Amino acid sequence: MSMPRSTDTILDRTRTREVTAVFHSRRALDDAAQDLLLSGFDRSDIDISASPDDVQRRLNYAVIPPADLADMPTAPRQPFFGADDLLGVEAVASSVLGCIAAVGSALFLIIKGYEAMAVAMWSILIGIFTGAVVIVPIYRLLRRERVRGLEPAAEWDGLLIWVRVRAPEKEAQAQEILMRHGGQAVHVHEIDLEKRPEDLPLHSLRPDPWLGDERLGRP
Repeated sequence: MSMPRSTDTILDRTRTREVTAVFHSRRALDDAAQDLLLSGFDRSDIDISASPDDVQRRLNYAVIPPADLADMPTAPRQPFFGADDLLGVEAVASSVLGCIAAVGSALFLIIKGYEAMAVAMWSILIGIFTGAVVIVPIYRLLRRERVRGLEPAAEWDGLLIWVRVRAPEKEAQAQEILMRHGGQAVHVHEIDLEKRPEDLPLHSLRPDPWLGDERLGRP
C-alpha cells in the first residue's frame, strides 16, 4: 500500500494575518490556547502544529527550525483541542457506543424471550462494560502522540501555535498572551494558507483499498 504523500492539487488559497509562537511545553501551549479562548478568540482561529510524523512526511524529513517553520505555508497544522475537549469527546463516544450495545443486547434478549427484569439488568451491565472497554482504544486514538511517546520529542523540537487576527488590538493581545505563557519567537506575519486534499477530514479513507492514489481516467 502506498504511503500518504502531499499532492500538487490546491483546493483553496487564503491570505491571512497571524500571530505565531514556539513552545517547548505542551502544558504551556494548552494554557496559552485556553487563555486565548477566554479572552474572546475563536477556537477556529487557533491552529497548532501537527504530529511529528505528519510534519516529517510533509517536509520530506527536512530539518527546519520551528521559528522558520511557523512562516512556511506548507507547515502541517491541526485544530487545537485541549485536554478538557478530548475528555469530553472520549466520554461522549464511550457513552454512545455503550448505549448502542445496551439497546442491541436488550433487543436480542427480548427476542429470546427473557423477562423484563433480566433484560433491563443484562442490557445495563453490557452497556456499562462496553463503554468501559472502548474508552481505552478511544483514548489511544485521540492521544496517540502521548501513547507512542512522541510528545516529549515534539516538545524538544518545538510546538507551534498560530492565531488568526483581524484587528491591531487583537494582534497585541495575542502576542501578550503567548509571551506571558512562555512562547518564544512570537511575531506577526501574513501568509497564504493553502488547503489541499490531504488537509480534509477522512482524506485517506478509500472505499476500495486496492485503488492507488492516481486519479481514475488518466492514461
